[in-house]
Amino acid sequence: MRILVVSQYFWPESFIINDMVRLLVEEGHEVEVLTGKPNYPDGNFFPGYASKGYQREIYDGNIVVHRVPLRPRKNGGTRNLILNYLSFVANGLFWSKKVLGKHDDPYDVIFAFALSPITSVIPAVYLKRRFKIPLVVWVQDLWPESLSATGFVTNKFALRAVGAMVRWIYSNCDRILVQSKRFFDPVSKFADPAKLEYYPNSYLEPDSEPEGGPGIPPAILRAMEQNFCVLFAGNIGTAQSVETIVGAARKLAHLQGCKIVMVGSGSMLAWVEQQKAEHGLDNLILAGRYPPSAMPQFFLRAQALLVTLKRDEIFAYTVPSKIQAYFCAGRPIIAALDGEGAQVVRDAQAGVVCSAEDVEGLCRSVEHMYRLSAVDLQEMAESGRRYFLEHFEMRSQTRELSRILAAVCDVSNVRQC
Repeated sequence: MRILVVSQYFWPESFIINDMVRLLVEEGHEVEVLTGKPNYPDGNFFPGYASKGYQREIYDGNIVVHRVPLRPRKNGGTRNLILNYLSFVANGLFWSKKVLGKHDDPYDVIFAFALSPITSVIPAVYLKRRFKIPLVVWVQDLWPESLSATGFVTNKFALRAVGAMVRWIYSNCDRILVQSKRFFDPVSKFADPAKLEYYPNSYLEPDSEPEGGPGIPPAILRAMEQNFCVLFAGNIGTAQSVETIVGAARKLAHLQGCKIVMVGSGSMLAWVEQQKAEHGLDNLILAGRYPPSAMPQFFLRAQALLVTLKRDEIFAYTVPSKIQAYFCAGRPIIAALDGEGAQVVRDAQAGVVCSAEDVEGLCRSVEHMYRLSAVDLQEMAESGRRYFLEHFEMRSQTRELSRILAAVCDVSNVRQC
């Protein structure tokens, strides 16, 4: 198949769509990508990119990437994010017409990777209608619910308008894939339930684990090797309820040799740094931000892996993508979250779970894990690993995606006949 992937975010930004595109090509498909200029998560363009002008490049040897100009996220905030979102829509529409519209029949199917914002799917809708080819959207975030949950939009009339836009986008989709089983009900409010299909996030296991991590200070690696370390990896932001992690660190100072290690960056990092200094939290290590290639070295040295989210209905619907990586790493999981993410950890029998924002519960979970035998820890780790191979291994999931896209193409061809 000839597949056009539409995603506002793409390499060198770190998202699973990067690996999935490569694996689709390995499956024998011809893939092109329509995306923006990379500036996530720091809000500044990556070296070699500027805001103006269309840019064509080759990814991984043979994948054509069409990059349209957009306004960077800068330091976040409502105004900057809205301008960033709208600039991808406007430039995606303008440049897709000029760059992709010269072909009479360029693609068999369009696959839209729908992280927030859902507006990033609008250029894909335009191309679907222009070329009369099927569109499959993979929903990663719930709109408009995520807007109200994060406080980004609170006006009820604005939320209704966004809901109408979401309904229009979904009406133009031939298939809607949802990354969580709990997405079915909220997405069905805006889409035909018959279009929906469960398709979870996945993770591509590294081919090998390097001896050293790129740029990881030896002191951090030694600290992890010499202590019982609970590792949190990923975005350090408001949605992750880092206040819960800091609160637990304050109460766990009595556990000798127990450290909480946070790897990543985000809007709450400065606050965490301030709390660490203010309360003298020697058991909290802020390792900094590293590329995905460094994560195996952190996972290898951790005794448990930590995932947290805020207490909110919308977060209970989702499965944080780091859970798949944690399962793959073969380490027990401590989960302080509600809903579908918590249920997955329970189903896998891969760790211990407490409620979101429950500081006392997180403390009990860490101390429980700290006192388990090596045999018990290994049993949890192996259980999670088995669950990963059965449900979340990216190569098998990409083959499933190929099947879904091919089926949509077949149905579309029948309708046109």
